[in-house]
Amino acid sequence: MTSIPQMPVSLMYRVYRKVLPQVHRELLYWKKKAESIPNEELRKQALASIDDKTFHCEGGSIMSLVALGNYQRATRFIVAYQTISDYLDNLCDRSTSLDASDFSALHEAMEDALSIKGELRDYYRERPDKEDGGYLIELVLTCREELHQLENYEDIAGHLLELCRYYCDLQIHKHVELSERVPRLQNWFNHHRNELPDTDMQWYEFSACTGSTLGIFCLVSYALRDDFKPEFAEIIRNGYFPYIQGLHILLDYFIDQEEDRKEGDLNFCFYYENEEALFKRMKHFIANADHYTAKLPHRNFHKLINRGLLGVYLSDEKIRSQQGVKKLAKDMIKSAGPISFFFYLNGRAYRTLQKWMPRVGLAKAFVK
Repeated sequence: MTSIPQMPVSLMYRVYRKVLPQVHRELLYWKKKAESIPNEELRKQALASIDDKTFHCEGGSIMSLVALGNYQRATRFIVAYQTISDYLDNLCDRSTSLDASDFSALHEAMEDALSIKGELRDYYRERPDKEDGGYLIELVLTCREELHQLENYEDIAGHLLELCRYYCDLQIHKHVELSERVPRLQNWFNHHRNELPDTDMQWYEFSACTGSTLGIFCLVSYALRDDFKPEFAEIIRNGYFPYIQGLHILLDYFIDQEEDRKEGDLNFCFYYENEEALFKRMKHFIANADHYTAKLPHRNFHKLINRGLLGVYLSDEKIRSQQGVKKLAKDMIKSAGPISFFFYLNGRAYRTLQKWMPRVGLAKAFVK
């Protein structure tokens, strides 16, 4: 690859031709590893996190395109790191534990994966299920291996660990006892609110901004470039946090509203006064995401990421059964312009392909 795609068609061509095949190669490797996990519960959650959340790796790995010829290395890091995230999320979401110390210990793996020095810790020390056959440690070491080869690691390390700390704190606060979640998240937000560029931001929006790994993936992918400059690090951090990351997670919660109501799960979209308020703030996030990406190198690519997030999430089948959400999604697509509509149609087409070809068959079609 000689250049970063700046137009929707060229972006999707690279995604289908380069990114997705590499993602599925990496995921097949980790799935085989997960199948050999000795502990039944850990094996079950590891496999479920791969089977049910493949799209997280597929979407995150689009960021590898900015690494140009090193996109395979970027994808290897992104898939390993996102797999850690999804696996730990399953362990916190699906387990009977509501222990903050357990969630904190588990998420030390995400910090260790971004630190090229220091001893690895016992991430399962606060829970009875421990024997994973080295699965989590291998994921951590895979991330470290890629970062260790980065000449520019020290330029991005501080921002990587900052974004990671935000992410880990969110996972701890939102998985504890139900009655404690909102007070903990509100107190956490109050501690950070003066650091944010948006004085109108609420605790549930800040929480959404911290729940994405896109900023980390963008930093690593740029650091793999030969022409990386130290000043890029802060520009990328500010470009992705808070607005692009916030848009990403708000959309994720937006399509999950019906499911979360049934399950009694925390959903940040529930805290808006009404649908009009939600729509207004989503447009605010889109506008500010565009504003901050204007300062990034290859700004057109990052604007495509913003529009791609809208198209991909708003084309999800979960929306069809939610009448209020469906209407609001349609309004969002209309207001976001033709590029978002292109990604919306592309998302619908890709999901249709997934229906026709079971996940295994689709993976084999990509991996040649």
